Amino acid sequence: MERESYPSDLADERWALVEPMITAWKRERVARSATGDPGGCDLRDVVNAIFYQNRTGCQWRYLPHDLPARSAVFYYFTLWREDGLDQQIQELLRCQVREKARRLEDPSLVVIDTQSVRAAAGVPKATTGLDANKRTPGRKRGLAVDVLGLIIGVVVLAASAHDNAAGRALLDQAAERCGHRLEKALVNQGFKDEVVIHGAMLDITVDVVRRNPADQGKGFVPQPKRWVVEQVNGTLMLHRRLAREYDHRPDNAASRIYWASTANMARRLTTPAPAWRDDFVAAA
Repeated sequence: MERESYPSDLADERWALVEPMITAWKRERVARSATGDPGGCDLRDVVNAIFYQNRTGCQWRYLPHDLPARSAVFYYFTLWREDGLDQQIQELLRCQVREKARRLEDPSLVVIDTQSVRAAAGVPKATTGLDANKRTPGRKRGLAVDVLGLIIGVVVLAASAHDNAAGRALLDQAAERCGHRLEKALVNQGFKDEVVIHGAMLDITVDVVRRNPADQGKGFVPQPKRWVVEQVNGTLMLHRRLAREYDHRPDNAASRIYWASTANMARRLTTPAPAWRDDFVAAA
């Protein structure tokens, strides 16, 4: 008897986007295995369990009993992170979304920003810190996104780390994944000359976008092009597991972001967009 699906489950058309990469990974893994045993766990249900936990924010032991055992889900979650499969799937879907928007696979411009997120109780102090500027204890997430809001790079550091550390790591990731096509990166005033110099070494022009003095005292005012990274952060927060830092390891926290991005892009690729939106994206 089939279980009743959860809203976070992958529909057939969305699973079809992800399944070839997972099947190829499984085939390679079996070939490298000493026993050649492919295992009996349904990997589609494992992905559904990761999406369920991401979306609801539940603890591992609170995963529903009709999903795979938490030990199996954690095993594959860790294995896919170590093998880079989470990033590979996210990269493949990113290219497909850009192609659907009639753009080249890799962007020429990225937007970089950081966000400090409080850590939950039990997260090791060795991987967290205090963001003195924002008075937030926890971790600092850095994102590099294109103008469509698609994630190019992710870094998770202690909140006490300077934005420059995140900026350098994100520029390295963006340069590696976008190649010579990447020409420019936009950052806010929290990033200093160190990031600008690091970008120059990678042949990337880093523009520091400064607030308009006329906007002082008005609170949050969207800045052209830079606003998209704020929108991405807001979209990620719909996945409750990302509302706080629950993972003990920063690389697990980064993997959560890749899986959340995968869920969002699978939805974008399989949900028809209104005609006005297609025209707007083509003109942007």
